Amino acid sequence: MKRLARLAPLAFPFLLAGCMVGPNYKRPAVSLPPAYRGAAPAAPAPSLGNEKWWQVFKDPVLDKLIHTALSQNYDVRIAATRVLEAQAELGITRSSQFPSVSAGAGLLTQKNAKTSRVFPSYETNAGRVSLTAIWDLDFWGKYRRENEAARAQLLSTVWGRRAVMTSVVASVASAYFQLRALDSELAIARSTLASRQDSLRLTSVLAKHGSATALDISQARQLVYAASESIPDIQRQITQQENLLTTLLGQNPGSIDRGLPLVQQPEPATIPAGLPSELIDRRPDIREAEQSLIVANADIGVLKASLFPDISLTGTGGLESNALNRIISGSAENWNAAINLTQPVFQAGELRAGVQLARAQWQQMLLTYRQTILNALEQVSSSLVAYDRDREFRRQQQQLTLAAQETNRLSMILYHNGGASYLQVLTSETDLFAAQLNLIQAQLNERLALVQIYQALGGGWQQ
Repeated sequence: MKRLARLAPLAFPFLLAGCMVGPNYKRPAVSLPPAYRGAAPAAPAPSLGNEKWWQVFKDPVLDKLIHTALSQNYDVRIAATRVLEAQAELGITRSSQFPSVSAGAGLLTQKNAKTSRVFPSYETNAGRVSLTAIWDLDFWGKYRRENEAARAQLLSTVWGRRAVMTSVVASVASAYFQLRALDSELAIARSTLASRQDSLRLTSVLAKHGSATALDISQARQLVYAASESIPDIQRQITQQENLLTTLLGQNPGSIDRGLPLVQQPEPATIPAGLPSELIDRRPDIREAEQSLIVANADIGVLKASLFPDISLTGTGGLESNALNRIISGSAENWNAAINLTQPVFQAGELRAGVQLARAQWQQMLLTYRQTILNALEQVSSSLVAYDRDREFRRQQQQLTLAAQETNRLSMILYHNGGASYLQVLTSETDLFAAQLNLIQAQLNERLALVQIYQALGGGWQQ
């Protein structure tokens, strides 16, 4: 075994003289704008995407829901198992760089009967102990490239998990805001129904005293029915929205706790978008696409190394004797060692076609990487414009709602004093109800746009 051990240093000159074939990875150059289109000019500030989700959504109940989703959501948990799978695959790949060693032992006892005077009966006892080592030398860097690809694949799954987390955070926040909007719509519908029922009773009293007509009563009843019919539909949407949220939480369908009303949900005074160059390092889907590009780049080296000879060291050493009491003596030693070289000669172009395939796959991953960046820039710009316009629309809708409230108040005063018909009341009541619902939708759109900006900037995975 000492002689076998002396052969091990012979491998190091081969390793030192070896090289890694294939291209080394370098991040591709990408044309980026100096600023996002639609971003308001402002003093440099950390991007909103750098903020943790509980610093952006400051509703304690919403923060609790997001925390539960990140720990129980099945998409997040499945993504976590992919990370564990990639870690195991990296361990398997890394083992190829080291020699494999196996040990064996055996005992044999045999007795043969006498067959003739020349060959009398005999008994044989033998023992054997051996150690075998096989080492495929990574002379061309094949295993190092495989290890590089496996590490990149692991990082790709890590960033993929973060992309799922970002999506879950955005989905939970959006679903919660939609639920609070439905709650507000239900409150408005019930308040409007109560007000119209009071108006119907008053109109009925006026009709008894000759101050109102049967048409007025019919129109008042129409307003009541218009408000009451919307309540069951809103209640249906609330239940479905709660079911959606509990599914995102990884729970059975059930009720959802409420926090701040929609109108009281905190919003940042400004949206610092940061620089587009920061997006490449922060947004998970871009980082995931880059790691896939690294995998494709390393695969070129793996397949290119297959064009060159495989060099391996093999050695076996042990003890073997027909007499068990002499198995540990010097005469029982046996060993062998060899250096093997195998060169592909003819495979009908399969190996070179494999290299061409790897290069084509790398080109595809490069285009995918650049496309992912372009899509990210578009999403950030579009969400910034949407937030700005939605905020302005909400402000105008607030003024419209205030005007509708004043019109409705004046029309009721005029009607009670005989200065207007109930048709005017019907019109003003209908306009006010629609304006209030539209204001809730405008407030919802403004907050959904904030969620979209946060997700587009790559926020949500930071813990």
